[in-house]
This record gives sequence, structure tokens and C-alpha cells, in this order.
Amino acid sequence: MIEVKEAVKIIESSIPELPKITVPLVKSLGRVLRQEIVADTDFPPFNRVMMDGIAVKYEDLQKGLTSFSITGVQAAGSPQLTLSGNGNCFEVMTGSVAPTNADVVIPYEDVSIDSEKKLAVVNIPDIKKGKNIHRKGTDKKKGDLLISEGTTIGPPEIAVAASVGMTELWVTKNPSVAIISTGDELVDISDQPLPHQIRKSNVYAIAAELKMFGIKSDIFHIKDEEERLVVELGAVLDSHDVLILSGGVSKGKFDFIPDVLEKLGVDKLFHRIKQKPGKPFWFGVKGDEKVVFAFPGNPVSTFLCFYKYFVPWVKNALGMKVTVDKKALLSEDFNIKTGLTYFLQVYAKIDEFGKLIAFPNVGRGSGDHANLLNSNAFLELPGNTFEFKKGEVFPLIPFRSL
Repeated sequence: MIEVKEAVKIIESSIPELPKITVPLVKSLGRVLRQEIVADTDFPPFNRVMMDGIAVKYEDLQKGLTSFSITGVQAAGSPQLTLSGNGNCFEVMTGSVAPTNADVVIPYEDVSIDSEKKLAVVNIPDIKKGKNIHRKGTDKKKGDLLISEGTTIGPPEIAVAASVGMTELWVTKNPSVAIISTGDELVDISDQPLPHQIRKSNVYAIAAELKMFGIKSDIFHIKDEEERLVVELGAVLDSHDVLILSGGVSKGKFDFIPDVLEKLGVDKLFHRIKQKPGKPFWFGVKGDEKVVFAFPGNPVSTFLCFYKYFVPWVKNALGMKVTVDKKALLSEDFNIKTGLTYFLQVYAKIDEFGKLIAFPNVGRGSGDHANLLNSNAFLELPGNTFEFKKGEVFPLIPFRSL
């Protein structure tokens, strides 16, 4: 067995270089950006009116003028008008360009309008120059970096990319991923299990999480028969970049996966980690492009290994920006004697002082996946001690929003 830290290093050293492709902007949500996006103009591109009202010259206000003749309307989307003379104003709409020579916008709430006389009377004193005008280039200048490479594309990124005319974006090409369950005790979710069977769940949980990264996956189930595994698993390996297996990696008489993978030419980089749950985890590669994560079949073990090892791997493979690892304070004393790194199920939340606190939610072993419904993270406790004190800080592995 190897230590958790060593397993992490081995997996980090097995990250392929995924190519980049172009996708339409409207289909880029959730993908990882592989280019920089820069401003093609100043942001905003003109002195932009921020509120409906009237636009006047600040020098007129300084002279004590409060009554202005309305000489026209500057609508959003219309060419810029020019404010001439003294004591005149334009009615202006939010989003319009500020008229030339106008350097103050006074909202309608602070103005009385006499439509018949075409007169606007200002009802407030002490108006600052530039009020309610969003000056050209104050957000970004032409050529400034707007979105950096490695950003996961969300609605704000799509909006900004659209604003600079990007109809297509360079993104990381997603790897083809296969999720494979093994075990004769498993039946599909649409089937009625016999007394000695259970429905498959691990593969669907993993597939759902992969969708969060914009990755579609193919789901397979293979019976616990060695010859059948060689043929069917070999075909899946030939047609996919990444395999995620659940089950068949322990020491049981029907745990054929390690031997089958060896027969298929997959190089084992490690098998078994000093951790609980998930000790039988097997990891290997075939050449420079195919990677195999073979997780133990118990649901909590699969779940933990996926978030602890696969999620960081896929983020790096896709070229996502590196994020700071989260840590949390233990809410109470906790004791466990395993001699292994222990991943404690917790419910983590931010307290009134802004501290991230982890509340233990132990469950009934690695088969108790229902307990995950009441948790949102794992707390990583080192294996060199048995007593963990309230207030101690440990790494946190979230698997849902905190």
C-alpha cells in the first residue's frame, strides 16, 4: 500500500495533454477556455448615461441655473447629439450616449418637467460633476485582458465574450469517458432486484458529476466473468480515453479487474492506498493517452475516491485554473483507530464569524450511501493519530455546495 500523498503525486504525473477545439459561443457553457479574451474597444465604448433624466452642462449648475430648456431627446441606440448654448438640456435615456458638452445627468426623480413649456426644473442642490455618467473606458481599456485562459465558462463569461464579438471560442476537447460497473449483484435502475441483488447507483452518480464539467460519458456494466471482462473491457478501453471502474478491485475470488487490466496492457501505477474508505483503489495508464481509475465498489468508497482523486485530475487535464484547497475546523472532538488516513463524512458550513466548520456525520460504513444525503464533504484526517480535537484544521473535500 502507498500513502495518500504518494497516490496524489502519481495521479498528478499522469495528466495527458488534451487538444483544444473551437465551439460555438452558445455551446461553450461549462467548457474550459483555451484562449485569452481581450477588449476590442473601451468598456464602456462611450460616455454612457446611467439613469433616465436630463443631461446638462455642469458649468450651468455652477452659475446657479435650476431651470433648463428641453431641446431634444437622446435615446439609447441613437447617434450622439450635441448640447449647445447655456441653460439648455436634453432628456436622456439609460444606456444612451451622453450628449456632447453634457457632463451631468439628473434623474427624473429630482426634476420637474413641464411638457407644454418644454422646461425642466432641478429640485436638488449640490450636484457633482460627472454624476450618473459612466465614463468611456473606466471599466476596461481597448486591449485589456477580460477573461484569462483556464477559466470555466459560465453565463458571465458568455456575456463578455458576446460583447466583444466572439462567435466561437477555443476550449479544451473533452476526453471520452467510460464508466463501468462490475458485479453480478447489480441490476439496472428499471429492474426489480431479487433478494440477493441491488440496483446500480455509482455509475449514475459519477455520470452526473461529469456533466458538471461538460463531459458526457458512456455507461457500461460487465458481469464478473474473467474472459468476458477481457473482451468487453478491452473494447471499451480501445474506444475511450478515460475509464472509471467501480468494483472488482479488492481481494475477493471474483475481483478480476487488476489481472484483466494487466492482460489488456494497462500499466499499474499503484494498487491499494493507506486510507479508509477506498483502500483497494487501483490506478494505471496505457501509453500516454489512456488512463484508468478503478475504484472499489462500495458506494461511499467510489464517491470519496472520485472527488479526492479524479476531480483534481480532470480539472488539471482540462486546464482549469488551480484553486486553493479548502480547509475546515472540526466542530467537536473525534476519535477513530484505523492507522489509515480517514475520510470523515461531514456537513460543513460557515459560522457567524466566517469560519468554515465541519460537523461529523459518520454513517454506517462505506456501503451506507444514504448517509451522503446528509453530508456535503469529506474531512481528511491523518493516520498518524487517533484523537482529533475540536478546533483543529484539516483538508476538506466538498462534493456539493457548502
